[in-house]
Amino acid sequence: MVLSTTPKPAFEFALLGVLALLWGSSYLFLKLAVTEIPPITLIACRVSIAAVFLMGVMAWRRDQFPRDAQSWRKLFIQSFFNSFGAWVVLAWGQQFVDSGLASVLNSTSPIFVFFITLLITRHEPTNPLRFIGAVLGLCGVVLIIGVDVLAGLGQQVAGQLAALMGAFLYGIAAIYGKRLSHLSAPVTATCTMIWAVVVLWPLAFILENPTELRPPPQAIGATLMLSVFCTGFALLIYFRLLKTLGSMGVASQAYLRAGVGVMLGVMFLGETITPMVGVGLILVLLGIIAINLRPKQRTQL
Repeated sequence: MVLSTTPKPAFEFALLGVLALLWGSSYLFLKLAVTEIPPITLIACRVSIAAVFLMGVMAWRRDQFPRDAQSWRKLFIQSFFNSFGAWVVLAWGQQFVDSGLASVLNSTSPIFVFFITLLITRHEPTNPLRFIGAVLGLCGVVLIIGVDVLAGLGQQVAGQLAALMGAFLYGIAAIYGKRLSHLSAPVTATCTMIWAVVVLWPLAFILENPTELRPPPQAIGATLMLSVFCTGFALLIYFRLLKTLGSMGVASQAYLRAGVGVMLGVMFLGETITPMVGVGLILVLLGIIAINLRPKQRTQL
């Protein structure tokens, strides 16, 4: 499914929605698992299981690992931006920032991608419509989570800067990942997870004590869901969409994640959608459409 070589716009947008669903639901599984498994060990387990799953996908496709050192260096940098570096920074920042404000700050990746592309890389077109889309999407996230979360801005500055840094790293990852276009999505996803395994397990043994853990079945099940679906399968989609929707297009799923949280609450917790949340959802959808719209003639800013 995620490996087709003839992209169709409707299918790519559907995959974007699936990616937002997978990454949006990862917070639930993280919350269930981290109560029994220390955070670094949990992330190390997450990337290890994801790496095994992805190696299975590679074997099924008969893909080959890259044989040149340059590709492996690029994959290490991508792994830092997109996984272990961003995750560690965000985990540290969320100790000091309310989850709502952290979600808003963590949703700024498309804006970072826009300005980095405009001012530095220029690897894909930037136009006023895409900028408007980025702003609309962020406003939508604020409305969905609640305008009152912004009241905490300026307090616990270090934690807020860490949450922004995580979003910045995700934005860099969406841009830097274009340098890996010579590799297939399964190869890129697998190799970035292998690098994360190499980095995180030593940290887990230094800072925590994984050998003494005896997590209950609920935590194990949450870890498996987090690893296989929210990490392994999600990365297959992510690296595919980098090639089809581009850096800013794939970054726009950050806005959808807030909507995913709302819809999961409606479906499983009996929550209702308030008018403000409804407006926020509309703004998010309009922002994503504006970011990914492909007019025939686009003017470079």
